[in-house]
Amino acid sequence: MREFDTDMFASLPRKTLIDMRDAGERVLECHRILDNTGDNIVGELIKNVDTFFEWNHYPDGDVYDNKTHSQYYYHAHPPEERSGEHGHFHTFIRPDGMPEDMKPADVPDYEAPEDPDDALSHIAAFSMDNAGLPIKLFTTNRWVTGEIWYTAADVHRLIDLFLIDHAQPSWPVNMWISSMVCLFDPQIRALVTERDRVIEAWQAEHPDASVFEDRALEVTSELGVDIDAQRAAIEAALKP
Repeated sequence: MREFDTDMFASLPRKTLIDMRDAGERVLECHRILDNTGDNIVGELIKNVDTFFEWNHYPDGDVYDNKTHSQYYYHAHPPEERSGEHGHFHTFIRPDGMPEDMKPADVPDYEAPEDPDDALSHIAAFSMDNAGLPIKLFTTNRWVTGEIWYTAADVHRLIDLFLIDHAQPSWPVNMWISSMVCLFDPQIRALVTERDRVIEAWQAEHPDASVFEDRALEVTSELGVDIDAQRAAIEAALKP
């Protein structure tokens, strides 16, 4: 699994870097508050769950902000499928939260959902370890989340719009996931761009297959993440 070249941060707009720095501070504040009671991000989200089942969405029904139309859920795969991972967060935005001119990608097997609100776009997933800390970011093929496919350029437009701005079911988890999307903005953009390159190459190698429904292609791009290293790279890029 490759790492992101944080030397590229020097070319980012200063406002972007400041937004990322502020997001990093909010992430650490969420960790601090939870750590005061021996909790962590994952444990906080599933604290009222009697039995944690693989594949189930947590919380039941997902977390949805009806003003920003952002959405997320947490779930886990069997350990043999995700070595070193407890589970992961998937993040989305639904159509009412998208720019008015944003449309699904022109792909061969596109079918409009019966409910227009189901034409949601996946942004990225955060993989978590058993200590409730993030270990990597990744993107997925369409069949994995049942999303509608949007081009990388359009998904990039959604990154700045993702926000869960309410307190249920957990204020610190909602703030954390919103801030993580901002903190790792450049990495998410790079991963989504790589996602489209991987899809294009896969389709070229398997011309008779429906690439977006091909179960042999699940994770389309991934990067290791480290909050402390990210914050240090941001501070270095902000120095005069």
